[in-house]
Amino acid sequence: MLESNFKFPGQTAFYKGKVRDVYTIEDRLMVMAVSDRISAFDVVLPRPIPYKGQVLNQVAAIMLEATKDIVPNWVKATPLPNVTIGLKCETFPVEMVVRGNLTGHAWRTYKTGQRVLCGVTMPDGMKENDFFPQPIITPTTKAHEGHDEDISREEIIAQGLVSKEDYEQLEKYTLALFARGKEMAAERGLILVDTKYEFGKIGDTIYVIDEIHTPDSSRYFYAEGYEANQAAGKQQKQLSKEFVREWLMENGFQGKDGQQVPEMTDEFINSVSERYIELFENITGRKFVKEDVTRDAAEAKIIETLKQL
Repeated sequence: MLESNFKFPGQTAFYKGKVRDVYTIEDRLMVMAVSDRISAFDVVLPRPIPYKGQVLNQVAAIMLEATKDIVPNWVKATPLPNVTIGLKCETFPVEMVVRGNLTGHAWRTYKTGQRVLCGVTMPDGMKENDFFPQPIITPTTKAHEGHDEDISREEIIAQGLVSKEDYEQLEKYTLALFARGKEMAAERGLILVDTKYEFGKIGDTIYVIDEIHTPDSSRYFYAEGYEANQAAGKQQKQLSKEFVREWLMENGFQGKDGQQVPEMTDEFINSVSERYIELFENITGRKFVKEDVTRDAAEAKIIETLKQL
Protein backbone atom coordinates (compact mmCIF):
# COMPACT_ATOMS: atom_id res chain seq x y z
CA MET A 1 0.00 0.00 0.00
CA LEU A 2 1.52 3.28 -1.11
CA GLU A 3 -1.45 5.46 -0.13
CA SER A 4 -4.70 4.47 1.62
CA ASN A 5 -7.20 7.09 0.31
CA PHE A 6 -9.96 6.02 2.71
CA LYS A 7 -13.15 7.96 3.47
CA PHE A 8 -14.85 7.31 6.81
CA PRO A 9 -18.16 8.41 8.36
CA GLY A 10 -17.49 11.05 11.01
CA GLN A 11 -14.04 11.84 9.60
CA THR A 12 -12.91 15.23 10.89
CA ALA A 13 -9.28 15.40 9.78
CA PHE A 14 -6.62 13.66 7.71
CA TYR A 15 -2.85 13.80 8.02
CA LYS A 16 -0.35 12.17 5.68
CA GLY A 17 2.90 11.49 7.47
CA LYS A 18 6.13 10.15 6.07
CA VAL A 19 4.93 6.56 6.25
CA ARG A 20 1.47 6.75 7.88
CA ASP A 21 -1.93 7.99 6.78
CA VAL A 22 -3.82 9.16 9.86
CA TYR A 23 -7.58 9.78 9.92
CA THR A 24 -9.34 11.53 12.82
CA ILE A 25 -12.85 10.31 13.59
CA GLU A 26 -15.21 12.66 15.46
CA ASP A 27 -12.15 14.22 17.14
CA ARG A 28 -12.11 11.16 19.43
CA LEU A 29 -10.46 8.30 17.56
CA MET A 30 -7.57 7.93 15.14
CA VAL A 31 -7.31 5.44 12.30
CA MET A 32 -3.64 4.88 11.48
CA ALA A 33 -2.94 3.14 8.18
CA VAL A 34 0.72 2.17 7.99
CA SER A 35 1.76 2.38 4.36
CA ASP A 36 4.64 0.63 2.60
CA ARG A 37 6.37 4.00 2.12
CA ILE A 38 9.89 4.18 3.54
CA SER A 39 11.76 7.27 4.70
CA ALA A 40 15.41 7.90 5.47
CA PHE A 41 17.14 11.15 6.39
CA ASP A 42 13.58 12.52 6.76
CA VAL A 43 12.96 11.98 3.03
CA VAL A 44 10.28 9.65 1.68
CA LEU A 45 11.97 7.40 -0.86
CA PRO A 46 10.31 7.00 -4.28
CA ARG A 47 9.41 3.30 -4.13
CA PRO A 48 7.40 1.40 -1.49
CA ILE A 49 8.62 -1.72 0.32
CA PRO A 50 6.15 -4.64 0.05
CA TYR A 51 4.61 -5.72 3.39
CA LYS A 52 6.61 -3.15 5.37
CA GLY A 53 3.41 -1.56 6.70
CA GLN A 54 2.11 -4.90 7.91
CA VAL A 55 5.40 -5.65 9.66
CA LEU A 56 5.54 -2.29 11.44
CA ASN A 57 1.92 -2.34 12.55
CA GLN A 58 1.99 -5.92 13.81
CA VAL A 59 5.27 -5.53 15.70
CA ALA A 60 3.90 -2.35 17.30
CA ALA A 61 0.64 -4.08 18.28
CA ILE A 62 2.51 -6.92 19.96
CA MET A 63 4.90 -4.57 21.77
CA LEU A 64 2.19 -2.19 22.95
CA GLU A 65 0.18 -5.11 24.34
CA ALA A 66 3.29 -6.37 26.16
CA THR A 67 3.99 -2.99 27.80
CA LYS A 68 0.52 -1.75 28.77
CA ASP A 69 1.28 -2.53 32.43
CA ILE A 70 4.02 0.13 32.29
CA VAL A 71 2.14 2.95 30.58
CA PRO A 72 -1.34 3.17 29.02
CA ASN A 73 -1.32 3.10 25.22
CA TRP A 74 -3.58 4.54 22.57
CA VAL A 75 -4.67 1.28 20.88
CA LYS A 76 -8.36 0.27 20.77
CA ALA A 77 -8.36 -2.22 17.84
CA THR A 78 -6.22 -3.59 15.01
CA PRO A 79 -8.79 -4.51 12.34
CA LEU A 80 -6.17 -5.15 9.64
CA PRO A 81 -2.50 -6.15 9.63
CA ASN A 82 -1.46 -2.63 8.67
CA VAL A 83 -4.20 -0.60 10.42
CA THR A 84 -4.61 0.42 14.06
CA ILE A 85 -7.50 2.35 15.58
CA GLY A 86 -6.88 4.19 18.82
CA LEU A 87 -7.51 7.21 21.01
CA LYS A 88 -6.85 10.72 19.76
CA CYS A 89 -4.37 12.28 22.17
CA GLU A 90 -2.82 15.72 22.48
CA THR A 91 0.66 14.86 21.23
CA PHE A 92 3.75 16.07 23.04
CA PRO A 93 5.93 17.96 20.49
CA VAL A 94 9.06 15.92 21.25
CA GLU A 95 10.24 12.40 20.53
CA MET A 96 11.94 10.55 23.36
CA VAL A 97 15.02 8.89 21.86
CA VAL A 98 16.78 6.45 24.16
CA ARG A 99 20.15 4.87 23.44
CA GLY A 100 21.80 1.87 25.03
CA ASN A 101 24.80 1.82 22.68
CA LEU A 102 27.04 4.33 20.90
CA THR A 103 25.60 3.83 17.44
CA GLY A 104 24.11 5.75 14.50
CA HIS A 105 23.63 9.49 15.06
CA ALA A 106 25.30 9.29 18.48
CA TRP A 107 28.39 7.66 16.98
CA ARG A 108 28.50 10.11 14.06
CA THR A 109 28.46 12.93 16.63
CA TYR A 110 31.01 11.22 18.89
CA LYS A 111 33.62 10.54 16.21
CA THR A 112 33.79 14.26 15.36
CA GLY A 113 35.18 14.77 18.85
CA GLN A 114 31.97 16.04 20.44
CA ARG A 115 31.08 14.52 23.79
CA VAL A 116 27.73 16.20 24.47
CA LEU A 117 24.54 15.16 22.68
CA CYS A 118 21.21 16.77 23.59
CA GLY A 119 22.76 18.03 26.82
CA VAL A 120 23.96 14.54 27.79
CA THR A 121 27.69 13.96 28.27
CA MET A 122 29.05 10.79 26.67
CA PRO A 123 32.13 9.16 28.27
CA ASP A 124 35.55 9.32 26.64
CA GLY A 125 37.24 6.19 25.34
CA MET A 126 34.23 4.52 23.76
CA LYS A 127 34.21 2.60 20.48
CA GLU A 128 31.37 2.43 17.99
CA ASN A 129 28.55 0.15 19.26
CA ASP A 130 29.88 0.00 22.84
CA PHE A 131 27.24 -0.02 25.59
CA PHE A 132 26.79 3.22 27.50
CA PRO A 133 27.23 2.81 31.28
CA GLN A 134 23.47 3.48 31.48
CA PRO A 135 20.97 4.20 28.69
CA ILE A 136 20.83 7.89 27.77
CA ILE A 137 17.84 9.93 26.59
CA THR A 138 18.55 12.25 23.64
CA PRO A 139 15.24 13.86 22.68
CA THR A 140 14.37 15.55 19.40
CA THR A 141 11.76 18.01 18.33
CA LYS A 142 8.93 16.43 16.34
CA ALA A 143 8.71 17.95 12.88
CA HIS A 144 5.62 17.44 10.71
CA GLU A 145 7.83 18.17 7.71
CA GLY A 146 11.59 18.22 7.25
CA HIS A 147 14.15 17.26 9.86
CA ASP A 148 13.65 16.57 13.55
CA GLU A 149 16.18 18.56 15.60
CA ASP A 150 18.22 17.52 18.62
CA ILE A 151 17.15 19.28 21.79
CA SER A 152 18.09 19.00 25.46
CA ARG A 153 15.92 18.27 28.47
CA GLU A 154 16.65 21.77 29.76
CA GLU A 155 15.64 23.43 26.48
CA ILE A 156 12.39 21.45 26.29
CA ILE A 157 11.35 22.62 29.74
CA ALA A 158 12.64 26.20 29.34
CA GLN A 159 10.78 26.63 26.03
CA GLY A 160 7.58 25.28 27.56
CA LEU A 161 7.33 22.45 25.04
CA VAL A 162 6.59 20.07 27.91
CA SER A 163 6.05 20.92 31.57
CA LYS A 164 8.74 19.83 34.01
CA GLU A 165 6.34 17.45 35.74
CA ASP A 166 5.22 15.82 32.50
CA TYR A 167 8.76 15.62 31.13
CA GLU A 168 10.01 13.82 34.24
CA GLN A 169 7.18 11.31 33.79
CA LEU A 170 8.08 10.87 30.11
CA GLU A 171 11.66 10.09 31.13
CA LYS A 172 10.47 7.45 33.60
CA TYR A 173 8.18 5.83 31.04
CA THR A 174 10.91 5.95 28.39
CA LEU A 175 13.47 4.14 30.53
CA ALA A 176 10.92 1.58 31.75
CA LEU A 177 9.72 0.83 28.20
CA PHE A 178 13.31 0.52 26.99
CA ALA A 179 14.16 -1.89 29.81
CA ARG A 180 11.14 -4.05 28.92
CA GLY A 181 12.07 -3.89 25.23
CA LYS A 182 15.61 -5.04 26.01
CA GLU A 183 14.27 -7.94 28.09
CA MET A 184 12.00 -9.05 25.28
CA ALA A 185 14.78 -8.70 22.72
CA ALA A 186 17.19 -10.72 24.87
CA GLU A 187 14.69 -13.59 24.99
CA ARG A 188 14.94 -13.70 21.19
CA GLY A 189 18.75 -13.45 21.05
CA LEU A 190 18.73 -9.76 20.18
CA ILE A 191 19.97 -6.50 21.71
CA LEU A 192 17.63 -3.51 21.58
CA VAL A 193 20.22 -0.84 20.84
CA ASP A 194 18.20 2.35 20.59
CA THR A 195 14.64 3.41 19.94
CA LYS A 196 12.24 6.34 20.19
CA TYR A 197 8.87 6.82 21.81
CA GLU A 198 6.09 9.31 21.23
CA PHE A 199 3.61 10.24 23.90
CA GLY A 200 0.28 12.04 24.11
CA LYS A 201 -2.15 13.11 26.78
CA ILE A 202 -5.90 13.01 27.42
CA GLY A 203 -6.84 14.95 30.54
CA ASP A 204 -4.24 14.06 33.16
CA THR A 205 -3.34 10.68 31.62
CA ILE A 206 -0.22 10.18 29.51
CA TYR A 207 -0.36 7.53 26.79
CA VAL A 208 2.36 6.05 24.62
CA ILE A 209 1.24 6.48 21.02
CA ASP A 210 2.24 5.53 17.48
CA GLU A 211 4.57 2.51 17.23
CA ILE A 212 7.19 1.07 19.57
CA HIS A 213 10.13 -1.30 19.11
CA THR A 214 9.70 -1.60 15.34
CA PRO A 215 12.52 -1.58 12.77
CA ASP A 216 11.56 1.97 11.78
CA SER A 217 11.76 3.31 15.32
CA SER A 218 14.46 1.01 16.71
CA ARG A 219 17.76 -0.67 16.07
CA TYR A 220 18.55 -4.25 17.05
CA PHE A 221 21.85 -6.17 17.10
CA TYR A 222 22.16 -9.94 17.18
CA ALA A 223 23.47 -10.85 20.62
CA GLU A 224 25.43 -13.83 19.28
CA GLY A 225 28.80 -12.56 18.12
CA TYR A 226 28.41 -9.11 19.65
CA GLU A 227 31.38 -9.36 22.03
CA ALA A 228 33.63 -10.97 19.41
CA ASN A 229 32.77 -8.33 16.84
CA GLN A 230 33.47 -5.53 19.32
CA ALA A 231 36.82 -7.05 20.27
CA ALA A 232 37.80 -7.41 16.60
CA GLY A 233 36.55 -3.96 15.62
CA LYS A 234 34.00 -5.44 13.23
CA GLN A 235 30.55 -4.07 12.42
CA GLN A 236 27.63 -5.60 14.28
CA LYS A 237 25.01 -7.65 12.48
CA GLN A 238 21.85 -5.67 12.96
CA LEU A 239 18.15 -5.64 12.26
CA SER A 240 17.00 -2.09 11.54
CA LYS A 241 16.66 0.22 8.61
CA GLU A 242 20.18 1.57 9.24
CA PHE A 243 21.33 -0.57 6.32
CA VAL A 244 19.04 1.53 4.10
CA ARG A 245 20.70 4.72 5.38
CA GLU A 246 24.13 3.17 4.81
CA TRP A 247 23.18 2.17 1.25
CA LEU A 248 21.99 5.71 0.56
CA MET A 249 25.19 7.24 1.97
CA GLU A 250 27.34 4.86 -0.08
CA ASN A 251 25.45 6.10 -3.13
CA GLY A 252 25.90 9.78 -2.33
CA PHE A 253 22.60 10.62 -0.64
CA GLN A 254 22.06 12.02 2.87
CA GLY A 255 18.92 14.06 2.28
CA LYS A 256 20.80 17.27 1.58
CA ASP A 257 19.70 19.88 -0.94
CA GLY A 258 20.66 19.01 -4.51
CA GLN A 259 21.23 15.31 -3.81
CA GLN A 260 19.33 12.70 -5.80
CA VAL A 261 17.97 9.46 -4.37
CA PRO A 262 19.85 6.59 -6.08
CA GLU A 263 17.90 4.12 -8.19
CA MET A 264 16.02 1.62 -6.05
CA THR A 265 16.19 -1.59 -8.09
CA ASP A 266 13.73 -4.46 -7.74
CA GLU A 267 16.52 -6.50 -6.16
CA PHE A 268 17.14 -3.80 -3.56
CA ILE A 269 13.41 -3.38 -2.85
CA ASN A 270 12.98 -7.13 -2.31
CA SER A 271 16.03 -7.29 -0.03
CA VAL A 272 14.62 -4.51 2.16
CA SER A 273 11.25 -6.29 2.35
CA GLU A 274 12.99 -9.50 3.38
CA ARG A 275 14.92 -7.67 6.10
CA TYR A 276 11.70 -6.26 7.55
CA ILE A 277 10.10 -9.70 7.60
CA GLU A 278 13.27 -11.13 9.17
CA LEU A 279 13.01 -8.64 12.00
CA PHE A 280 9.34 -9.44 12.56
CA GLU A 281 10.03 -13.15 12.86
CA ASN A 282 13.11 -12.68 15.03
CA ILE A 283 11.68 -10.17 17.49
CA THR A 284 8.24 -11.78 17.83
CA GLY A 285 9.09 -15.45 17.40
CA ARG A 286 6.12 -15.72 15.04
CA LYS A 287 5.93 -16.63 11.38
CA PHE A 288 5.05 -13.63 9.23
CA VAL A 289 1.95 -14.17 7.11
CA LYS A 290 1.58 -11.94 4.06
CA GLU A 291 -1.96 -10.64 3.65
CA ASP A 292 -3.32 -8.94 0.55
CA VAL A 293 -6.58 -7.03 1.06
CA THR A 294 -8.32 -4.84 -1.50
CA ARG A 295 -8.81 -1.18 -0.65
CA ASP A 296 -12.62 -1.49 -0.62
CA ALA A 297 -12.57 -4.55 1.64
CA ALA A 298 -10.12 -2.82 3.98
CA GLU A 299 -12.26 0.31 4.18
CA ALA A 300 -15.38 -1.74 4.93
CA LYS A 301 -13.63 -3.68 7.70
CA ILE A 302 -12.38 -0.46 9.33
CA ILE A 303 -15.84 1.15 9.17
CA GLU A 304 -17.40 -1.93 10.78
CA THR A 305 -14.81 -1.80 13.57
CA LEU A 306 -15.38 1.92 14.15
CA LYS A 307 -19.08 1.27 14.69
CA GLN A 308 -18.19 -0.94 17.64
CA LEU A 309 -16.00 1.72 19.26
